[in-house]
Amino acid sequence: MNNQKAAHAIPLRLWLSILIVLVVFIGSIVGVRLYYDTNLAAVSNNPKTVVLTIPNGTTVSQIGQLLKSNGLIRSAWVFEWYVHSAGLNSSLEAGTFALSPSDSLKQIADIISSGHVTEGTVTILPGKTIFQVEDALINAGFNPNEVKSSLNPSNYAGLSIINEMPAGTNTLEGLLYPDTFDKTSSTPSSQILRESLVEMDQHITQAMKSKYVSEGLNVYQAITLASIIQQEVSKPTDMSQAAQVFLTRLSRNLPLGSDVTANYGAVAAGLSPSLSYDSPYNTLVHTGLPPTPIGTVSQNALNAVANPASTNWLYFVTGDNGTTYFETTIEQHNADIAAYCHRLCALP
Repeated sequence: MNNQKAAHAIPLRLWLSILIVLVVFIGSIVGVRLYYDTNLAAVSNNPKTVVLTIPNGTTVSQIGQLLKSNGLIRSAWVFEWYVHSAGLNSSLEAGTFALSPSDSLKQIADIISSGHVTEGTVTILPGKTIFQVEDALINAGFNPNEVKSSLNPSNYAGLSIINEMPAGTNTLEGLLYPDTFDKTSSTPSSQILRESLVEMDQHITQAMKSKYVSEGLNVYQAITLASIIQQEVSKPTDMSQAAQVFLTRLSRNLPLGSDVTANYGAVAAGLSPSLSYDSPYNTLVHTGLPPTPIGTVSQNALNAVANPASTNWLYFVTGDNGTTYFETTIEQHNADIAAYCHRLCALP
């Protein structure tokens, strides 16, 4: 009887040992996966640009180390792992790239693996700052110094849209129309920008200009307001209501109260996005429009400023679910923030 109990005890101990090994093994896999996923995230929310040159013949491992040493990724090992698992080993390009610690590891790998095509297209997207447009041109294969030079407004003197700029303005911010433009190996970046500027003028009709004037805005001011709306909301119907809110607040000499303008002011100063940084762009504390637009604008945003909704809203907030909530009182507005905006409204 005692021998039988001993015989049964051995498999039980063996089973427990196997179970412990499995738990440790599974825990290790989960731990490694968690480490991997965590290190795919962006290093920070600082949108500053690092212009990085990757020489010919640089290995995947060396590229990872280069990115890590420049503060662009969290882990060189995870970069190498991701590149291998995504099948990008042979796709990584040598060249000069504009990268940001606010880009995820996947985004950085995509830029390095898809940039520097000698012929093809260049896309300027809506809602992008002039700094992001500069990055896009560099990542399309244009020389960084050439791009920097081509962004000088004096290169395009005489264009109608340039004539709308206030005296002393030295940035093309907001004046580039978002679209896809053809390029060849010999296309200068200034040609892309010129085409974009001409297209912007074509998208603002005389009828729209007349409506802007009736609202007390010149064309440049209308573009500035449209650039704020572009980044605040995405639906065309929401854009027209947001335009009404901002125009009403302007007419009453109330601050626009736009987070995106405050963040832009901090970024333009070389800082991380911040609602508390005091700049002329911080419409949370300063009345009137910011001194320049804050990014590229779509036709929908331009139309919204020309055709604001007939409502009496004074406040709005876009919730974490993408829905924009409009209100007439600060109490209702604060209730919407508490109910619907946790992640987005927790930004600095």
